[in-house]
Amino acid sequence: MSNNYDITIIGTGTAASGVAYKCKSAGMSVAVIDKLPYGGTCANRGCDPKKVLVGAAEVFDWARRMNGKGIDFKDLKINWKELMEFKRTFTDPVPENREEHFNKAGIDTFHGSAEFTGVQSIKVDDRELTAKYIHIATGAKPARLNIPGEEYLTFSDKFLELDELPRNIVFVGGGYISMEFAHIAVRVGADVTIIHRGSRVLERFDPDLVNQLTTATIETGIKLKLNSAVDAISKKGNKLLVSTSSGDSKETVKADMVVHGAGRVPAIENMNPEAAGIEWDRKGIKVNEYLQSISNPHIYAAGDVADTGGLPLTPVAGSESQIAASNIIKGNSKTANYSGTPSVAFTIPPIASVGLTEEQAGNQGLKFKVKKKETGWWYSSKRIVEKHSGFKTLVEEGTGRILGAHLLGSHAGEVINLFAMAIRFNIPASEIRKTIYAYPTNSSDVIYMV
Repeated sequence: MSNNYDITIIGTGTAASGVAYKCKSAGMSVAVIDKLPYGGTCANRGCDPKKVLVGAAEVFDWARRMNGKGIDFKDLKINWKELMEFKRTFTDPVPENREEHFNKAGIDTFHGSAEFTGVQSIKVDDRELTAKYIHIATGAKPARLNIPGEEYLTFSDKFLELDELPRNIVFVGGGYISMEFAHIAVRVGADVTIIHRGSRVLERFDPDLVNQLTTATIETGIKLKLNSAVDAISKKGNKLLVSTSSGDSKETVKADMVVHGAGRVPAIENMNPEAAGIEWDRKGIKVNEYLQSISNPHIYAAGDVADTGGLPLTPVAGSESQIAASNIIKGNSKTANYSGTPSVAFTIPPIASVGLTEEQAGNQGLKFKVKKKETGWWYSSKRIVEKHSGFKTLVEEGTGRILGAHLLGSHAGEVINLFAMAIRFNIPASEIRKTIYAYPTNSSDVIYMV
């Protein structure tokens, strides 16, 4: 292994791998560094393992809904231990496979915490590496809550490794992590409470559809405490006590586990970025349109650690890694296009969104028509006894351009991609209506949405 490289990459996930392989293919000497298991958040401790667990919960919920309609539900249950063993068949091979692929490509691999020692130098344990370029792709980490008893919090990666699911679980925050994990846990049999500071969970999504999802969430038995702050966590015997406040009202909730779902921040602080002159804040490393640091031209960044116009999503990180690699190899010329980036929260049912919300479109002064419906009575929902489903679409007047689409229902995560394509490639509503779709499918419902 060398001590000097054309490019050194911190991180081995989606925002890092594309840069590593493209730069190596271009003839550059490449090193990657990671203090965590190789493969990044999504493959090891994020979206991929989460979706395996969601799949089991979906099967359980579908069978429950069909009870008395050809399905006998009474003996069905989720075996958490077996489910986790299945999940590990996806995650356990990842770190070794990723490192092996890097090595086969001729990329040097380092394990340990990276710390900047200069504008082009990094210390890894007792070794210093220098590089013409450094690409930062370390993702995000849970934000500090700065409350007494914070040490009792369990983070999402630990939740995804539980050998047994505790009986009483409290989730702090009402974002993706809390909502998705809560919908899994309640169907395994846990008593679940979500405590959220705001008046609405999943605040990035359309409020009307979130209201529908909130009703569905409460019906599962999940307790939602909105407009409530977590003030402290303490331990009494084998129980955790979560102290909350809502206005002048105070309450204590008992739990076996308290899970942090109250936001994430860029994972940069502990790397001594000041030594490299890297400008950053709570939103991430400040980069220009080419994903290059605005304060150190030797630094590029992509994914959740970078302050870009993209959402903190794996596909965005992958796209940014390709853009950063191209600019490192060929010089700054490529910029990101975030148009039509869909987002999905894999609750049950899932909620999905792409493009503008109704509020955003109104603030931009656009002229548009809104079409919205609760669709539990549509065939696609009725045949699977899905009471809570719906949509809202925004179509620009005159042009027929799709400005935004918002979906709730079992296939929302798939159907939203049709709207993403329409937005990205300016396919008007008229062309969507002309298309002949396979039927009966959820995708064929789009003609009634526009």
